[in-house]
Amino acid sequence: MKLFFLKTMLFLMFLSFFSCNTKNEKPEPKPYKAGVILSFDDAYVDEWAEADAALKKYSWKATFNVCRIDSIGEPQIKKLLQMQKEGHEIAGHGYHHYNAVKFVQKNGIDEYMKQEIEPMIASMKKKSFNVTSFAYPYGERSQELDKALSSKFKIIRGRAFGGEVPEKQDSYFNNSKIVFAFDIDNSHIHFSIPYLLELLDYAKKNDKILILCSHKPVKNVTENYQTKIETLEFVCKYMKLNGLKFYTLSDLDNLLPEE
Repeated sequence: MKLFFLKTMLFLMFLSFFSCNTKNEKPEPKPYKAGVILSFDDAYVDEWAEADAALKKYSWKATFNVCRIDSIGEPQIKKLLQMQKEGHEIAGHGYHHYNAVKFVQKNGIDEYMKQEIEPMIASMKKKSFNVTSFAYPYGERSQELDKALSSKFKIIRGRAFGGEVPEKQDSYFNNSKIVFAFDIDNSHIHFSIPYLLELLDYAKKNDKILILCSHKPVKNVTENYQTKIETLEFVCKYMKLNGLKFYTLSDLDNLLPEE
C-alpha cells in the first residue's frame, strides 16, 4: 500500500513539473515570408489616392494612418473607403493628432483616451472604417501609453529614429504588437536610397518584414514630410524583382505568437 502511494505521489509530482515547464515555455514565432509594410501618416488622402493609381501595377497594398477624421471632406472619405475595399488598411493616427507623450504628461492618460482615442474610434467606425491598428503621431510613445492602447488596438506602431546598421535597426517586425517604422520622407535625416536598399536587402536575406512610414507622396519634393513617388516605386520594383510580400500593419496580428 505504501509503495502504491509513493508511486502515485511521484507520478503526480512529475505531471506537475511537466505542466509548469510547459507553461513557462515561450510560444514559437509563426513562420512568414520576407516583405515590407508601406505606411502613410496624417490625412493626405488625395495624394495617397494618386500614389495608389501609380502603384497598382505592382499589386501593392499599404496602411494609411488617418488623423482628424472629422475634418476630412466627403470626396476624400469615399477615396479612403474605396482603398479599404481594394485591400489597403485604414488605421488610426489620433483624433486631433496630439503628441501622446506630451499630452499625457500634462493631462493624464485617461484624458488622452477620452479626447484622442475614443472619439477617433467612434467616428471611424461610424464611417465604416475597420480600425485595428494605431500609429503614434510624431512616433513618440511610452510603456504607459502602450499598455492603455493595447486593449483598443491589435498592432501599435511607433517610429525608429536612428540610422543604425540593418541588424541593429528597430524597423523590422519583432513578434510583438508594438512595432517601429523607418521614415522614408526625403527630409528625414537618415533617409537615403542606398540605406533603404541595405534595409531591403537585410529583410530579403533574413526573412524579415521591414516597416516603413512616410506622409505625403509627391512627384517633386518642396517641403518637409514628403516622399517621392519615385522612392515608393523603387521599393515596389525591388519587392517584385526579389519576391517580397506586401503586408499591412493589421496583417502582423495574424503572425504574433499564440500565448
